[in-house]
Amino acid sequence: QVQLSESGGGSVQAGGSLRLSCKLYGYPYTSYCMAWFRQVPGKEREGVATANSDGSTSYADSVKGRFTISEDNAKNTMYLLMNSLKPEDTARYFCASVVGERCPPDWDTYNYWGQGTQVTVSS
Repeated sequence: QVQLSESGGGSVQAGGSLRLSCKLYGYPYTSYCMAWFRQVPGKEREGVATANSDGSTSYADSVKGRFTISEDNAKNTMYLLMNSLKPEDTARYFCASVVGERCPPDWDTYNYWGQGTQVTVSS
């Protein structure tokens, strides 16, 4: 059974950093996309960063230059390093995955999700 489990969220002041982790369990696929999304209550889920199966990455304009997505395949873990955090980064962050070489932009095409981890940035 495939499971994704996030950790690393918390509260931080503006300008601070956090590193989120997403551990994959029971993942049988060798070619897949990994992504981070975030959501604020009452708003649409927003793509933050993606990592294609070839290792290429992409970022939302709002986090470009501040966030870094990476993977440790030996540990079956994906990370999101978030630097220079802003109050507008406050959200629940989810890791997600879908089989395939390229990451689709739409969150509803991802079929594996973690439970989410809350990030709160105070001014």
